[in-house]
Amino acid sequence: MTSLPASGAAMAIARAVLESPRFAHATTVAAIGVAVGSQFLVRLIGWAGLVGMLTALVVLMAGMAFVRRSEIRWLSLLPVSLLVFVGWTCLSILWSPYRSATAGGLAYLLAFTALGIGIALVRDTIQIVRAFGDVFRAVLVVSIALEIFAGLLIDSPIPFLEVQGDLDTLGPIQGIMGSRNQLGLLALLAVITFGTEFRTRSVSRGVGIGSLVLGIAGVLLSRSPVISAVFLVVALAVVALYLLRRLTPERRTIWQLALLAAAAVLAIAAWIVRAPLIALFSANSELSYRLTLWRGILNLITQNPLEGWGWVGYWRPDIMPFPIFAISGEREPTSAVNAYLDVWFQLGFVGLVIFLGLVLLTFTRSWLLAGRRRSTVFAWPALMLVALLVTSLTESSLLVEYGWLLFVVCTVKAAQELSWRGAFANSDVPD
Repeated sequence: MTSLPASGAAMAIARAVLESPRFAHATTVAAIGVAVGSQFLVRLIGWAGLVGMLTALVVLMAGMAFVRRSEIRWLSLLPVSLLVFVGWTCLSILWSPYRSATAGGLAYLLAFTALGIGIALVRDTIQIVRAFGDVFRAVLVVSIALEIFAGLLIDSPIPFLEVQGDLDTLGPIQGIMGSRNQLGLLALLAVITFGTEFRTRSVSRGVGIGSLVLGIAGVLLSRSPVISAVFLVVALAVVALYLLRRLTPERRTIWQLALLAAAAVLAIAAWIVRAPLIALFSANSELSYRLTLWRGILNLITQNPLEGWGWVGYWRPDIMPFPIFAISGEREPTSAVNAYLDVWFQLGFVGLVIFLGLVLLTFTRSWLLAGRRRSTVFAWPALMLVALLVTSLTESSLLVEYGWLLFVVCTVKAAQELSWRGAFANSDVPD
């Protein structure tokens, strides 16, 4: 007789917890933290521990979505382009020559997809910015603390954390991210996030300035040629958005088209003078490694050009054909170090077309919102996408873990705020 009331009380408590804004914030920060620190967690607690944490977070996100189901705008929650891409990725298990690896890769992708959708569902954009800001601050502080310990206190690398301890020579440093490019990308995303927090007064002035200094230090100490180039592109995007947001709606449409044309011209010009640019950013050794890897990938793409080899996410050096890509003198690659080529290799030309469509729709929506909305917070998704998509030319971070989670968050938020039918309307989107 007492079990039913007790059960009802437990359900009421669980519902109250799942509906709590503080619990939603804590779960969001935890999800982002696990996504950002995934490889660091693997080194500490192994894949089993990481999978357990992801499973728990997905269950919590599903619970929070369930108790808020009456508030959800289901028609705009899941963009069709995202569903099509994830659907094609899942279908690739049918023709994959390494089905067990594909099943694992799909589960990993779906977990971060679910977390990204959940975050976009239960939190507003400014709340998401704050959550990413908290995680980025913690990761950068821990990374630099480890570099100080390894590079200055014990003057020795920490192999199991992949920390080289080169802070005494001002880098390059890797922190907990495993490589200078990954730390540099995270620091650049952090600078964008900290700048948004500062402009929206979401944090105190002291915390805002300190965070920006921390993020810029991370970018500089990573000494990543790739991130140096991406930083310039993001800076140009900031200037472009600053000018666009001050135009009238009628003039903004014309200048959007002019900006698109200018971006195309700059991209063509950069390709024409790529040799001097490579020398300028001192990326010759990295480019040589990438070109060797890309040539090998293109040779294998021709064997399955339309459907690809099958999704795997992180490459598996223990199954064919991935051991083929091991380059003498380099560690075994875990990706194609180019997200677009990676998609082409794993999902074929069909998957690449779907992926490019998803990227184009997400970026277009986010960019238009950034130019039209008065609040600075709407510039955050567009700038984060600029950093991610440009970096994807030389890294595959967009396709896994925090890169994919961030992309899903931006995709869902953009679809919620601006449908494709009204994307090119001349009137302002109301605040």
